Amino acid sequence: MIIFAGMALLSVLGKVPAGKRLERVKRSPHYAGGSFRNLMPTELIVKGVSYLNMMRDYRNRPAGTTPPGPLPFVCTDLFSLPADRPSVVWFGHSSYLMKVEGVHILVDPVFGGNASPLSFFARSFPGTDVYTPDEFPVIDALIITHDHYDHLDYRSIRQFAPKIRHVYTSLGVGAHLEYWGIDPSGITELDWDDGARIADDLFLTAKPARHFSGRTFKRNQTLWSSFVLKAGPWSFFLGGDSGYGDHFQTIGEQCGPFDLAILECGQYGKNWPQIHMFPDQTLLAASALRAKTLLPVHWGKFSLSLHDWDEPIRTLVAAAADKGVDITTPMIGEPLIIGHEIPRTKWWEQV
Repeated sequence: MIIFAGMALLSVLGKVPAGKRLERVKRSPHYAGGSFRNLMPTELIVKGVSYLNMMRDYRNRPAGTTPPGPLPFVCTDLFSLPADRPSVVWFGHSSYLMKVEGVHILVDPVFGGNASPLSFFARSFPGTDVYTPDEFPVIDALIITHDHYDHLDYRSIRQFAPKIRHVYTSLGVGAHLEYWGIDPSGITELDWDDGARIADDLFLTAKPARHFSGRTFKRNQTLWSSFVLKAGPWSFFLGGDSGYGDHFQTIGEQCGPFDLAILECGQYGKNWPQIHMFPDQTLLAASALRAKTLLPVHWGKFSLSLHDWDEPIRTLVAAAADKGVDITTPMIGEPLIIGHEIPRTKWWEQV
């Protein structure tokens, strides 16, 4: 039993790039000294703060970091999303399904019950794991922004694998996917500013983010990215994880405006201010991107920080009016239909 558990854990950890994949990684202009680098100097944690101290704080985190009851959700037939307008269905944290120009795109699916290699750590909130892979249509394009456990989940990849036609991900991340049984011919890895055509009218481009990567103590062996999706007359920004930086302004000038920007707004902390955005920074990023509507994600499923579970969305909504940013706040499973149905209820107040 102990041997089996150890083998299972090794599978979850994945693999770092090797062979020809590593050779390509080393040719990236964003790779130097044995690891990928951000565009601007970035500290993972504030100087003088130890990981041991952060783990102690997390073990003693306030009760408000988890909701007092199950989160509400909407049961949507994912096979019958509208064909005439783009739609997005959020599943908590950074997992969502898009249907654009008839193409189904799944981003960072984490449906395994937790965001960690250890089953007892970072458990999902009650009410957030109500959808199963059987309830999804064939996935034309799976997008993985980076390899952290709350964005790349071994169990979810294995469960969705029979439905996935092609995977688009950041440079080097394909090593994990291939190790887990995904055919390498069905994996496209992108460096920043690399592009790939998903379908006739759908084009995906990897763009910079300010973050880091790694599933073990060895960091930054794979790249982390945001993505720009151009789909016919529509334009979307898929933010992944990112601290605030000038890259948002650059992307907005080069690729904006966007009909929808999907940006992180939670799991921030005073000890790691450069790798995740605080809510006010999320609003600044949306403005810099020239986004018509903001969908705030990276909250509402896991407690990975010390703030109250709903603090990110409460703070964001309260400040949005003054900043002139239009925000959509769907429940888990509630469809967002661009130009038609834009949910804006404060559903978290009823939990």
